[in-house]
Amino acid sequence: MATFGERIANFFGGDDAETQEGLNNLFVTELKDIYYAEKQAIDALGEQADAATTNEVRNAFLQHQEETRNQVARLEQVFSSIGVDAEEGSCDAIDGLADDAQRVVANTESGSLTRDAGLIIAGQKVEHHEIASYGSVVTFAKVLGYNEAARLLEQTLEEEKNADKKLTALAESFINDRAASERNNDDTYRDNQNQSNDFDRYGVVNPDGTRYQDPTTSGTTRTTSGNDTATGGNWVV
Repeated sequence: MATFGERIANFFGGDDAETQEGLNNLFVTELKDIYYAEKQAIDALGEQADAATTNEVRNAFLQHQEETRNQVARLEQVFSSIGVDAEEGSCDAIDGLADDAQRVVANTESGSLTRDAGLIIAGQKVEHHEIASYGSVVTFAKVLGYNEAARLLEQTLEEEKNADKKLTALAESFINDRAASERNNDDTYRDNQNQSNDFDRYGVVNPDGTRYQDPTTSGTTRTTSGNDTATGGNWVV
């Protein structure tokens, strides 16, 4: 058995069989988890496309859904290239991100650009997770000498990066600005409602501080003045 010092030397020299075996097991485990995550992503992308407001966002999710199907098939090639059966692992991260996307739908109004903005955020969270995952397994594949696997995984990594960039471009093209205008319109509506309520309660204020009511709402055309004890101002009715 190699001494501790020899094992350290072998590790840094890339000749540590035990380290290689442990890394290989980790690599396979990560592949299985990604395989599971990609299959879950296919379903999630379909749900997000159904919930989207604009054709642009809907099509972006549908296109990436088809791309993800191809990525699943590519992962099966990776498994085959290293002599391992393709099996699903587990991934709490993708499960949680799918739940987040469903929460976005539940918390936004159907047909709004705000929903599309939220769906883009949810989609990019998934892309960032996948970029990190694929980046790691590409590195492992190269270290372990799985050149074909590294090539295939690197192809998917570039697709995930491009998908993230497309979502960013889509958000910045018009989605975010129009979503913001929806908020402004809501604020304007609330302000108008508040002003209307103030008119109904107090009437309109003249420059001299007196108030008058619209005869059509007060039901009278009297012009006598009095005191408004509720507001401390003078009424002209």
